[in-house]
Amino acid sequence: MDEKLNVKDMDLRNLDDSLFEKDDSAYADADKLNRPSVTYWSDAWRRFRGNKVAMISAVILVLVILMAVFQPMTSPYTYDEQDLFAINQGPSSEHWFGTDELGRDIFVRCWEGARVSLLIAFVVAVLNGTIGILYGGIAGYFGGLADNVMMRFCELIASIPQMLWVVLLILIMRPGIFPIIIAIAATGWIGTARLFRGQVFSLKESEFVMASRTMGAGSIWIILKHLLPNAMSPIIISMANVIPSAIFSEAFLSYIGLGVPLPTASWGILASDGANKLLSYPYQLLFPSLLICITMLCFNLMGDGLRDALDPRMRQ
Repeated sequence: MDEKLNVKDMDLRNLDDSLFEKDDSAYADADKLNRPSVTYWSDAWRRFRGNKVAMISAVILVLVILMAVFQPMTSPYTYDEQDLFAINQGPSSEHWFGTDELGRDIFVRCWEGARVSLLIAFVVAVLNGTIGILYGGIAGYFGGLADNVMMRFCELIASIPQMLWVVLLILIMRPGIFPIIIAIAATGWIGTARLFRGQVFSLKESEFVMASRTMGAGSIWIILKHLLPNAMSPIIISMANVIPSAIFSEAFLSYIGLGVPLPTASWGILASDGANKLLSYPYQLLFPSLLICITMLCFNLMGDGLRDALDPRMRQ
């Protein structure tokens, strides 16, 4: 039988050092990272970008916003231009969405209405976020009696349906874009305030907050500088979910006659006008309703994508 080298029988202490070669590369590679270091926001963008449904929704929303901004500026028609020789015409190469009972181009009016509806929705989202952050931050940071009084006030407002508050405020004020914004934002901040209050409660006893308080930082500075950035992800998700709700509220108010005054166009006004002629000219209701549904759906899907991307527990 051939002789084989038995490692157990070898005395490793008697081996010559020339049999071994020193590998210095192990020390050089010891401190190297196996994957590149990324920040929280870059990692969130990577995960959001990997969500195909959310990305498609975001692209559609960008297209809707671009059309709302530029299409009325480049169209040969205006949203209030009447043509009595083109009354109630169906979709054609000249009028893509057809015309209404006054001969106005519905395609232009839809994108002009998108301007109004999206303006109201975005301004309401910003106001809700601003008021909710300040109110919830103060209640959560100070706690005690201030928190009890402020939260009982929120519960008092929330005990009445929001749409009822909005309708009552619109009836008191003169209908228009800014009264609608004020009416929707007057009660829409409650959810954001409660959300941010809970985040502040969980963060205000952290070491970095205590260190900042020890160094003499004021309460407002701590809320805006330390607590707000660390609670920004749920706030962004909340604001993204407020936008479709504001679009629906504006459409509902315009549908029942409490929206923007004529001849200003909005999606709710177009849907209301189209509903009156549904059996005769269904296209006049189809196109504005389709834009409302697509926009609200895309905002909801994008909000779900933001929730998954900004949640550290979803990191892979």
